Amino acid sequence: MTRRLPAYAWAGLLTMVVSEVGDLWQIEPFWSWHTPIAWTGYILLVDGVIWRKRGESWLRNARAEFFFIACASVPLWVVFELYNKFTLHNWYYVGLPENLLLRYFGYAWSFATISPAIFETGELIAMVRDRRAPPWRRTPRVRVPLGAAGWLSVVSGACLLLVPIVHPSQWLAAPVWLGFIFLLDPLNAASREESAESIRGDLAAGHRGRLVNLLAAGLVCGLIWEFWNYWSRTNYVVPVPPNVKIFEMPIAGFGGFPPFALECFVMYVFVRRLIWRGAWRPISL
Repeated sequence: MTRRLPAYAWAGLLTMVVSEVGDLWQIEPFWSWHTPIAWTGYILLVDGVIWRKRGESWLRNARAEFFFIACASVPLWVVFELYNKFTLHNWYYVGLPENLLLRYFGYAWSFATISPAIFETGELIAMVRDRRAPPWRRTPRVRVPLGAAGWLSVVSGACLLLVPIVHPSQWLAAPVWLGFIFLLDPLNAASREESAESIRGDLAAGHRGRLVNLLAAGLVCGLIWEFWNYWSRTNYVVPVPPNVKIFEMPIAGFGGFPPFALECFVMYVFVRRLIWRGAWRPISL
């Protein structure tokens, strides 16, 4: 069945184009608000493309959970902001509104797009790899008891997250970008909740698709983040050497985007299985 791209996808594309032009020409509000505006348009566009090809998408079939993802994305990213503020000092923001109400509204709007953008991109990549949803997408998840390996992973993840707290350093970002994966994914895999998807459970079932999709989504979103950030008046600066950078990000920093996507997944699933009681939709498959 041939489907037309929905109107909201065209609106998303138009939003991205107008915001990009306004950003490059330094036209307000786009110059200062390009990040949340453009990412909102991106999410609408990608969701519409997915619906056109698959006949289902987050905004068409799981709006309630999608709204929950956006809300959860804000405090989950604040966790990384707190690490950065008190231990890492890897980035800081410039060009922020002086009005605190506007500033925190901008924070919330920007942070709310992070997990939705990654999950939508992961599903877009899944669609490109296989236009049909994989047959195991709707099959029961595999529960993996913690066992010795699971407990070792949990303890290792906790240690990774504690290291920068005990010894603050701008060179200890890697433990933060990896720690939550090792800490939370085994707990998700061991949960009896059907919504507790996990990379460990996928691998135990012989499925690597979600892992590949999320890793690729992290890199794709990272490149877009850096491109959009570089030209905007309101942006972030990464004062970490070396000065060999792509846009504002040191080249080595791009290695953090793929595991960050995994962290967004495991952190969201951990929150979802504890809080969310509505219908749920598989992520990045």
